[in-house]
Parts: sequence; C-alpha cells; structure tokens
Amino acid sequence: MRNPINMLSSLQNHSSDRSYTFERLYRNLYNRELFLLAYQNIYASQGNMTKGTDGKTIDAMSLNRIDGMIASLKDESYQPQPSRRTYIPKKNGKMRPLGIPSFDDKLVQECVRLLLEAVYEGSFAKTSHGFRPNHSCHTALSQVQVCFTGVKWFVEGDIKGFFDNINHEVMIGILAERIKDERFLRLIRKFLKAGYLEDWQYHNTYSGTPQGGIISPILANIYLDKLDRYMEELKKRFDKGAVRAVYPETYELEKKRGVLAKKLRNTNSEEEKQVLTEKIREIDRKKLTIPYSDPFDTSFKRLQYVRYADDFLIGVIGSKEDAISIKEQVKAFVADTLILELSDEKTLITHSEKRARFLGYDIYVRRSVATKKDKTGRRCRHLNGTVCLEMPTELMRKKLLEYGAMTIEKTVYGKDNWKAKARYYLKDNDDLEILDQYNSEIRGFRNYYRIANNAAHASSFGYIMQYSMFKTFATKYRTTMRRMIGKLRIGKNFGVRFTDKKEKTKTRLFYNEGFARKPLQKNAVVDVIPKTVMYSSKTSLMARLSAGQCELCGKTDCEIEIHHVRKLKDLKGKSYWERFMIARNRKTLALCLDCHEKLHSGKLN
Repeated sequence: MRNPINMLSSLQNHSSDRSYTFERLYRNLYNRELFLLAYQNIYASQGNMTKGTDGKTIDAMSLNRIDGMIASLKDESYQPQPSRRTYIPKKNGKMRPLGIPSFDDKLVQECVRLLLEAVYEGSFAKTSHGFRPNHSCHTALSQVQVCFTGVKWFVEGDIKGFFDNINHEVMIGILAERIKDERFLRLIRKFLKAGYLEDWQYHNTYSGTPQGGIISPILANIYLDKLDRYMEELKKRFDKGAVRAVYPETYELEKKRGVLAKKLRNTNSEEEKQVLTEKIREIDRKKLTIPYSDPFDTSFKRLQYVRYADDFLIGVIGSKEDAISIKEQVKAFVADTLILELSDEKTLITHSEKRARFLGYDIYVRRSVATKKDKTGRRCRHLNGTVCLEMPTELMRKKLLEYGAMTIEKTVYGKDNWKAKARYYLKDNDDLEILDQYNSEIRGFRNYYRIANNAAHASSFGYIMQYSMFKTFATKYRTTMRRMIGKLRIGKNFGVRFTDKKEKTKTRLFYNEGFARKPLQKNAVVDVIPKTVMYSSKTSLMARLSAGQCELCGKTDCEIEIHHVRKLKDLKGKSYWERFMIARNRKTLALCLDCHEKLHSGKLN
C-alpha cells in the first residue's frame, strides 16, 4: 500500500499549476493507510462520541470496519447517512442549525478533505485566509493592516446564508475544472445531497454544504476561490498610476528646500550656514502640517481585498463613486456566477476615517500629525495613513454580560458603571473548575484581541473577571469578598492550591500574563484545522490499531477494536481497565473482541 504522506505530497506538487487536471483521484480512497491517517487526525474530538443517525460512534473502530468502508467505495454502494439536525442558540437570540454526521461519514470525509486540500491548497489566492493551514483571522487582519495603508473607502462584504445556499451544480462544475474523475465527483455529490433528519423526518438538501461536515470548509474555499480570482482581475483593471502626484504646496516647498540645500553645500560662511539651516528646518516643519501627496489625484487608484470564509473587506483608494461601482460589480458577479446574494444589511461602504467592522475588529485609517525621526534623522508622520486595528469596547461589554460576570449601573451623571458580579451557576463547581473557567475565558478573549492596537484596554476585561471570580468564590463559601481575596492570595498573585493524584500539593494561578499588544509573529502557529500527521511514533493510534495486540489481555494476531471515552475525568478508576487508561492518560484502549464485549457488558474487571 502506498504511503499516504508520499501520495498527498505527490498531489501537492501539481497543486499550484492551475492548468493541471487530476484524473485518477478516487482510487486513492482504496488505501487503508489513508483511512488510518484520517482516523489519527480526527479521533480526539469529543463530538465523535455523539451518535449519528446510524446509531454508531467512533467506539469500536477496527480495521474490518475500515475495510468495509473501502469495499463500499470500490463498488460505489457507499451512501452517506443523513445528518442529525439540532439547534444551538446564536448571540442575536436566533437558533443556528447544527448537523451531526455519523462517524463513518466523518472518516470518509476526512479522507476526501486530505485529497482536496492536497489538490487545491497550493492554488488558493494569498487573500484567502479562512479554514486553511497556517492561516487564521489574525493573518487576515495583519494583511489588512499591511496592505490597506492609505485607503479612502472600505467595502464590508458578507454573503447572505453562504453555507446554506451554495449551489450544488456550480460547486460540481468548479470541481470538474480540475478533477476529471467522475467517481470522485459523484462521491462529492452524494455528500451534498445526503439530507438531514429533524424530528425523525427526512429532508432533502437542494443547496448548501453538508451540515457539520468535515469537507464543508474546503468546499467553501474552492467555491469562493472564484470570487478571489475575480477580485484579482478587478484589481488589475481598477489600479491606475505608479505614484500619487505631489501636493502642489508640498511641491513648491520641496523646490525651495532644494535651492536652499544647494546654497548650504556651496557656502563657507558659518553665519550664512546657520541662516540657511534654520530656513530648511522651517520648511521641514511646515511640510509636516500639509499632505505630501495629493489626496484628490484622480490619476492614482488602488484596490485591496482580503477574505475570511464568507466575510471579505475591500479597500479603495479612489472616490466614493468608485467604491459604489466596485460593490455593484462584486454583487453582480456573486449573483450571476456563484448564484449567491450579498447581504444588504452587512455589505456597507464606510469612509476609512470611520470604523469598519471585520472579524470582530474595528478598522480605520489614521489621520495623525504625530511625528518621529526616521533613519536619516528627519521627522516624519509615521502614523498618518496607517491602518489601526481596534478591539471594540461594545464587544467586550457584550462578552462580560454574556458570561454573567458583570452588571451595568447608571451613575448620577447618566454614565454606565461596570460592576463585577458573582456567577451563581458556578458555585457548585470545585475550586479548580471555577478558576479554570475564568482563566480559559480570559485567555480566549485576550488571545483573539492581542494584535489590536488598543489591546491593553482588555485589562478592564481582566479586572471585571477577577472580581467576578472573587465574588463567585465568596458566594460558594458564604463569606465576604475581602476574606476570599485574602484566602486566594499567593504572593503577588491569586490562585488555588490543590493536591494531585500523587498526593503532591500544587498551585494554579489566576491569569497574570498581562494584556500588552503582541503583533502576529511570522512563524506563529495559526492553524485552524489539524495538520496532516507527518510522522507517527510507535505508540500512535494508527500503529496500535494495526499491531493486532490487545493492551489488556495481551492476546496477539487478533482483530482489534479501539475503545473510546469522551473524557478521561469521567472515569472513576474503580475497574482495572479504567485505571489502565488513567495511568496512561489516554482516551483510547486497543482491545480484542472478547475484552471489548466484556467491557461493555460490565464483566471486564
């Protein structure tokens, strides 16, 4: 069997060549090693222990189960199960539909995702950042900060109900441009048409990507790559001029400065040198009060574009009429070519001095006369025209209210007074769980907004959360907040002391890492989907499943099934197999069929 890493690398070698077509892609799904790699990638998700419509979970995964999937793919009898639909609340009070596929479908989809990623990843535009390895919201925002310097207008773009409205025929047509394998395309179509069950009623899916499907993100990027390429062509047509014309008054001052500088070089009189130097300095000071380039120069235009999933931001150096025209052209392309619709509520044209909202950040272009010396020692307006990324205070406010960590009281002057409050629903948790809850929420908020220019303002978030924690602990122990602060104090910090499984006393501290801005590093790990496993250790799940040895009874050369648990902390440690898993800190256990059957029947001690 061909090594799946080598196979995927071979596909990746042709990815950047957009004229290359892949003709025998489906046969790679016959490779058991590819399924083991996919299994290794996705096994750790807790959602795998949730039953799909077929009643199965990840538990009892075996080589025979994988071979059965491969056999059904070979004769094309494989048919994805409809996903089980449930609903979760959205921030705006509405309900978001969520699909729960069966695990067997997840495994096949992960194999397909690996193949699609190998085929397409190298050809995606640099402006695409959603659901891609080494890309994230932060890389999209950093690109905005670097490339949108000096723009005059923002066009905030949002596609209405994108994932639910992807046209299946357009999707298959786009895939068929590079994949000349009808069997592979038929498999994709099966996933698109699998449907869903809601209240045990079957519903067809006539549009959209699979609900909760692993392949949905990569299919969305393939679909919207058409938009990225269209924006590249639109940029080529729109961009005009090499540089902006110099502002007339600045041009005259530059000429005067040149004449004075020439006189300064040619004179030997110290007195005249001082006079000329002062005049040059006066011109430099005056230049700092007026624009260098002409902001109304119609011979210079630029268009910038960045996309994350179905949200995109366009920056325009030009007139408002140019921005309106670009919006209408994009709207027409999305409607005619992609059979989708831009959301009128969220697709806005905003002047760059005001704030545009993109990926939870407020974005604007600074107009500043602040100066500093450059490398030559001359003063320059280092902030003017640069893009500022801001953490919106209103989002911090909403998040604190959502957590129930704060109340808002009106002062006598009519202003809002933020006041921390106890989270009563946490009082029955143990001390470590309460501390970890606060720490994880603070770190999540802090890490997302760490690249904001006003990231330090998140200290207010940390302050409210800290005192909310004090009040929660005080509620739990029915004491005052002052006494609780004293009890939790550990040196200059606050935390909880606890005893671990080895009877050692340990300390876990409340978040104390600060809120200073941390711009994105070039080598930062920003993956939002699992990386392909490049190598496997001897104890990897792939090797354990293939070894044919029961980890409990030691039987060899037998069929192995992997037993899974949702969380290790759910195990009580009363039976030998539970202690075995806890000791190895694993949520999986390779068992022979007899041991696995005894475990589920409660006969395995």
